[in-house]
Amino acid sequence: MNTKPLAALFVGLLLAGCSATKTSVNDLATNLPIETAINLTKVTNDKAPVTINPGRFTTETVTYYLPKVVQGTYSVSNFGKYIADFKAYDYKGNEMPTTKTDLNTWVIKNAKQLDKITYWVNDTFDQEKEGGIGKEEPFSPAGTNIEPSNYVLNLHGFIGYFDSLKNNQYKLDVTAPVDFVRSSALQNLGTKTSDDGTAITTSYFAPRYFDITDNPMMYGDLDVEEFQVGDIKIVLSVYSPNKLHSAASLKETVFKMMQAQKNFLGDINTTPRYDIFLYLSDEKEGSPKGMGALEHNTSTVVVLPESMDDDALAESMVDVVSHEFFHIVTPLSVHSEDVHYFDYNNPTFSKHLWMYEGVTEYFANLFQVDQGLIDESEFYNNMMEKIQRSKTMDDAMSFTIMSENVIKEPYKSQYLNVYQKGALIGMCIDIIMREESNGQRGILSLMKELSNKYGKNKPFDDDKLIDDIASMTYPSVHDFLTTHVVGDIPINYNEFLNKVGLEIGKGKVETNYIQNAGELIIGGDGQKGTIFFTELVKDNSFWNDQGVQPGDVIKTINGTTVSIQNANQVLQEVYMWKPGKDIEVLLDRNGKEVIIKTKTTPSYTMGEGILEQPNATEAQKNIREAWLKG
Repeated sequence: MNTKPLAALFVGLLLAGCSATKTSVNDLATNLPIETAINLTKVTNDKAPVTINPGRFTTETVTYYLPKVVQGTYSVSNFGKYIADFKAYDYKGNEMPTTKTDLNTWVIKNAKQLDKITYWVNDTFDQEKEGGIGKEEPFSPAGTNIEPSNYVLNLHGFIGYFDSLKNNQYKLDVTAPVDFVRSSALQNLGTKTSDDGTAITTSYFAPRYFDITDNPMMYGDLDVEEFQVGDIKIVLSVYSPNKLHSAASLKETVFKMMQAQKNFLGDINTTPRYDIFLYLSDEKEGSPKGMGALEHNTSTVVVLPESMDDDALAESMVDVVSHEFFHIVTPLSVHSEDVHYFDYNNPTFSKHLWMYEGVTEYFANLFQVDQGLIDESEFYNNMMEKIQRSKTMDDAMSFTIMSENVIKEPYKSQYLNVYQKGALIGMCIDIIMREESNGQRGILSLMKELSNKYGKNKPFDDDKLIDDIASMTYPSVHDFLTTHVVGDIPINYNEFLNKVGLEIGKGKVETNYIQNAGELIIGGDGQKGTIFFTELVKDNSFWNDQGVQPGDVIKTINGTTVSIQNANQVLQEVYMWKPGKDIEVLLDRNGKEVIIKTKTTPSYTMGEGILEQPNATEAQKNIREAWLKG
């Protein structure tokens, strides 16, 4: 499981109850389901009460954990920080002493008498600073929300585990007001309405602790759309605090995207159900700030700005959710022992983030040109942008070493390169395989073969994957991986683009409204808290045509005040503008207001881009066609 942050470009993831008189060996805690409960009708000061009933223990001491790290985030979250008033009780109702040994761990002695534990969970959204990545707080899509109108129940933030019981079954009761909408993919065991008719308790079943962490929920004032894409049931749940967007308004976008993804994947086995939980942030205090998504095996939690217009939100959903959906290939079907036997508090990490995240991100771009959602030039622009961003990071760092040590410096600050250079690694392997096979095989066929060899219940040996790939492909693939992925030699992308009649060259290239071919045309003044256009704006055809000058301070964009504090969110929307959009921008030019009110047109600059070679051969063009169109 993995996170995919939205481009962070600017500032700076049949049961029986336990009774008090169990004595037979078959009734020990190690053989019984763990009964858990979250009561959303008893929330106080944004804290929700949780009860854990594990059954009877036979050991003198037990240890209870909340996760330090959850799968897919590749950063420390420390969910134990958000637990308050932790208490243990014996079978007579007396409170037992507990010892908190670190942020996420509680030790309980005299455990044979332990009946249950209780505690309160604070939400994480209220305590975010800059989205959490690398700051030992949860990335927003991995976090929790406890508000009167919405509850984001990433269950790893509410439910912990006893180390020896991670493979036990779980029964989870969630009690909520009767008018709440409930959305969850966990097996529903039934519901019960309270005697006074104000609350409903829904009981869920999870085969083991992994399934608790792998199945998020959303409760509250949300709307849900369910529809079929082939043999997959899609459940789209949307929370929009100001009702600016809805599941119905996004249904067609998601349907077309999922249909294109299924067509692209072909006969790769897919999940029978996929859930999308979309939380739209209104940017107010206490709202999540880390935009992006956290992938689960058969679902994803997405956090995006509510202020996006319909077109920008639709484009973000395609970019972000398509990435997460492709994780059904890896790591769902192809993953290492580190993923399969994940330790939430002392994790080890696979060497192959280039595959989990990089190939997945590459597929999220390739399927769009393969299925006609974008044209070749836009795909080339996307890949060129990744080349440019990757070069702002450590381009001479072994990707396997970085992956294996991803939560430690100097490696964790390079994590975002998995979405840049990681995707480019996938592109290069794809082109090599197309050339070697006369267009018949590519990286998608390789992933199918790996999926057939392993599958979701059979992990691979981390140290043997590259040899496995070599045996399935060509010596040239093995050479590439050992040189540029295990090794630390930067990739000469022209070497691989030349195989398909392309090259990186200078010329007139289409760009967007905050960059010139990957270079930002916007800067920030930390002391004044302002955002302004730099000298590079003179080389951006759109803004140049509007008379924008270097040093112009951006006051508002379409009515939204722009500052250092909200620049990341606002400029992400500008980044996704398309030609034909009505815009109004208020500038401050040396104390004088300048208003730009117009419709966007394509923007160009002179810079590096991926261009067609004028003398490309038919053989090169044929390989290119196979590469881009399967």
